[in-house]
Amino acid sequence: RCFEQIKGFGDYGFPESHAQAFAWLAYVSSWLKCHHPAAFTCALLNSQPMGFYAPAQLVGDARAHGVEVRPIDVAASDWDNSLEDDGPRRGAVLRLGLRQIDGFRQDWALAIMAVRAGGAFVGAEDLARRAALPPRALRLLADADALGSLGHNRRAAGWEVRRIAPRQLSLFAAMEAPELGVEADPALPPMPPGAEVVADYQTTRLSLKAHPLGFLRATLDAEGIASCAVVNGAKDGARLRCAGVVLVRQRPGKGNAVFITIEDETGVVNALLWARDFEAQRAAVMAARLMEIEGVAQRSPEGVVHLMARRVRDRSALLARIGAAPGDQPPLRAGHPRDVRILPPSRDFH
Repeated sequence: RCFEQIKGFGDYGFPESHAQAFAWLAYVSSWLKCHHPAAFTCALLNSQPMGFYAPAQLVGDARAHGVEVRPIDVAASDWDNSLEDDGPRRGAVLRLGLRQIDGFRQDWALAIMAVRAGGAFVGAEDLARRAALPPRALRLLADADALGSLGHNRRAAGWEVRRIAPRQLSLFAAMEAPELGVEADPALPPMPPGAEVVADYQTTRLSLKAHPLGFLRATLDAEGIASCAVVNGAKDGARLRCAGVVLVRQRPGKGNAVFITIEDETGVVNALLWARDFEAQRAAVMAARLMEIEGVAQRSPEGVVHLMARRVRDRSALLARIGAAPGDQPPLRAGHPRDVRILPPSRDFH
């Protein structure tokens, strides 16, 4: 029996050399994160996809540790995420790169960077002509709110770029004159804050404006659902309900425990669900993008808190309310609520 246990461990145990290398990497990474958090986060973003944490969590953690993060903008962003010097007192600032825009191509970014050296862009049409950008590239930039330096918010930019023809007429090109005429202000209504955040997540998988769960807090509070901060501050043995966006689901080696990490606007909660409870709730555990977990807080002597889950509910349908204006009813959507493209998918390991 002892031999069989040792043999089983040997199937996945790390050799000493691997363990030493891992310890060294962990130490160096921790040192970099402590002393150069902006550079550390910048490097991780430029190496995506990797690891457990998505760009939204990496950026959120950096901001929580005092790093200033600036949005994507055609006037300042390169293809890669980059560092900007903000003086000796404030140190490095992280500028998000054009690579963060879903579907944006590197050659488009390089074209923008090349012509930007010749002077600032004076408008969306000037950007399109000088960088020879196709309509799709312009729409992606506008939808990602990356034209702020040109004086356009997301909705106005979307209107403007859709007026630009794929190719400039030869007459206007010969005269080096703008092709678009002056148009009356369409007086587009401002986007609700929730819709802005939803658009950020749909285009760049993160938002510097707010966390999506902040727009559902009143609903969750009314149901008696605690925030992640409340759970992490709870006493050992406290019974709570908590809800959050699913970041990670993992079941190492098909073991007898499922580990789930959820996040709201106040932080993250690590939950553990035993396999015997998982099988009865498989659909909710595997499908939820927004998950409600009911369980008991377990606090170690070192202050580490886990939520020992007993009941899991799929609350993904609530996500449809985030981008709605006050008083609007959530739109009717075909299919399962997990398919709502408001948040990027979780990172699952099982």
